Amino acid sequence: MLGGSVYIAILRYVISLTGVIVLFSIMSKPRYSRKKMILYYSRFCVILIICACIWYVTDWSSCVKMSAFVMYMCFSAFAILMSSDPLYLSLYKLALTFYFLAIFLIGGIEVSIIFFDRSIWADIITRIILIVLIAVFIDGKIKESIREFGHYMETELDKFSMFIMILSILFGIGFILNPNSIDQTPYRLFQLMMNFFLTGSLQLLVFRLYLHIGKEKEYQKENQLMQMNHRLLERNMELLEESVARGRRIRHDARHHNAVIAEYARRGQNDALLEYLKEYDRETREEIIQQICANTAVNNILTAYTTWAQREQIKVTLDVEIGSNLGIPNIDLVTILANAYENAIYGCIEVRKQSPEQECFIDLMLKRKHNKLVICCNNTCKRETEMRNGQPKLESTGGIGVLSIIKTAENFGGEYDFKNNDGVFIFRLIMNIPASDETARERRTNNVSDSTL
Repeated sequence: MLGGSVYIAILRYVISLTGVIVLFSIMSKPRYSRKKMILYYSRFCVILIICACIWYVTDWSSCVKMSAFVMYMCFSAFAILMSSDPLYLSLYKLALTFYFLAIFLIGGIEVSIIFFDRSIWADIITRIILIVLIAVFIDGKIKESIREFGHYMETELDKFSMFIMILSILFGIGFILNPNSIDQTPYRLFQLMMNFFLTGSLQLLVFRLYLHIGKEKEYQKENQLMQMNHRLLERNMELLEESVARGRRIRHDARHHNAVIAEYARRGQNDALLEYLKEYDRETREEIIQQICANTAVNNILTAYTTWAQREQIKVTLDVEIGSNLGIPNIDLVTILANAYENAIYGCIEVRKQSPEQECFIDLMLKRKHNKLVICCNNTCKRETEMRNGQPKLESTGGIGVLSIIKTAENFGGEYDFKNNDGVFIFRLIMNIPASDETARERRTNNVSDSTL
């Protein structure tokens, strides 16, 4: 629009292309290391600028009309390859980058036309200043919010809505960057301002909408954790009440046992006294709470839910082999086990409602394999239990759901699997156990023992 030699055109291309690369790189998640990214983008810029300059020299008129469009389409394809974000998320960030591109391109041109009598250097300097200001603003104010919003949008937004939203933004930016709008009139300035406002408002609305949806999901997860804690407290209260009742019964019966023992001793009936003591010892052992594993938190949660399952006449089989210190925080272990066990119990209860005579079972396995924690839970479930994206639907589980399991597992690099195998629900999970000094010492000891053997 402002004209200039081929060298000025090269300089403008370099500044504009560098600007969009910098802005997009700040917002996106790189696929490679920083050194590789700089190298790849530098080669891309050199090749693209050379091609643009050749085009500018050979066919000036078509270059003025189409070079910017072609250049930024090439950049879009290359940027998607250089980003590790999902495709639709990369497209949205590209749309936002092009909006910022429109700001510093149009801003530089308008400042040059209005205040500096179409000075080319005023346009170039203004572009550089605007790129720096936008980059500082993104990096300091909205980079983390954009990445957080990207995570929410990736998980919550359907593909059709994403496509329509990106298309609308690109159409708005395309109208702003229309090269045929040459006449400098107040009406044209008003059109530019309104298009910037409407396109920016669309970006802001989408941003606020999915940020709100994502935070609402986070609140739901926190609410689920609160419900889980409430249910755990209920189970622990039940165990405590049973222990108190058992203690009262033992104290009440102790007087009778003492009276019987004293009577046997007074009569000298030693054989009968020994038989009575054996029977009393046998009954006492049956009332002792089962020690499932050495980990206190895991033992308590498994005891609480096993008691509940047995009360619902569900056959429970436990295979637990873990130590007292796993290296995984107890709250994370409890989160996974409570969710899995409660949903398993609920699944059995739902089957019992449909078929009261059907025998229900829960098989829970929890083992440590070197630096891995393996959890597997099989339980009776309805054959029509629905799955969505490899996960059971929340309304099908009826419990707290699997979101907390997945979130906790991902924190430890876990891999999980949910499957409905013709009326048997299978949940499998493998998590990495963080290395600790005690774990390292134990591993070294095992290695020495193996080498000795």
